[in-house]
Amino acid sequence: MTSPAKCVLAANAILGEGPVWASDENRLYFVDIKAPAILWWNAEDGSTGRLAVPSEIGAIARRSKGGLVAALRSGLATIDVTNGEIDFFAHPERSVPENRFNDGKCDPHGRFWVASMHDPETQPTGRIWRVEPDRKTVGLDSGFVVGNGFGWNPQGDRMYFTDSSNRTIYQYEFDLQSGELGNRQIFAVIPTDQGYPDGLCVDAEGHVWSAHWDGWRITRYRPDGSIERAISMPVPRPTSLAFGGADLDRLFVTSARINLSSEQLKEAPLSGALFELECGVRGRVENAFEG
Repeated sequence: MTSPAKCVLAANAILGEGPVWASDENRLYFVDIKAPAILWWNAEDGSTGRLAVPSEIGAIARRSKGGLVAALRSGLATIDVTNGEIDFFAHPERSVPENRFNDGKCDPHGRFWVASMHDPETQPTGRIWRVEPDRKTVGLDSGFVVGNGFGWNPQGDRMYFTDSSNRTIYQYEFDLQSGELGNRQIFAVIPTDQGYPDGLCVDAEGHVWSAHWDGWRITRYRPDGSIERAISMPVPRPTSLAFGGADLDRLFVTSARINLSSEQLKEAPLSGALFELECGVRGRVENAFEG
């Protein structure tokens, strides 16, 4: 099948992840977890940038005070990409050396949520963490091998979370004021022949978009969990998604080339690239960290 996805940056990322749109900069930030580095691409002139970081970096989000908040193997930190200054402020999983932080995102009240995972991907030691604006960290649900993408519905009373190893996207009842999680239910289960659910985002209509690692596709789910559409990708390992552009009507998708054989890379030479799609749907402004 011919994919509607257009490569906008042949980044050759080992493990591209965590796209974040910065509307005031007309820039798309994302990470290469294994490089490790933060990368960015300017949608106006195609210019790019790269900032090396000291350890594997799973997620970034914008800060309302400027710069980024990030989840690295070596801890949670704020990062100024203009001068490369990194300020570590917490490391709630220091006692679990085989874990690293993976995906993350901010909720509508400016709390930073991040999932941890067991890096060898064999033990259910991952959990969900909430980082308050005062930088206090709170551990919540646990028992995940690979905790992954987050998102919230437009009403703010439901949080989505990806349990990649179990091929499951969950939905939690969510208290927007307190940030507490309520009842957890299965939102969607991905068939074995469609890969593993990875990063996700929620559009302005409340539909959930999920990238399928080893699935050559992305999927849009209705709020009831049924599939609204599936879009083929030119790479086997799309990893995450974010809406951007002046009208938030362009969907950006990151991808990975890690552990692909030479034969697989010949079949999908754009693995590790950043892609753009026009899908006739608008996204929402990404929430920023208030800490």
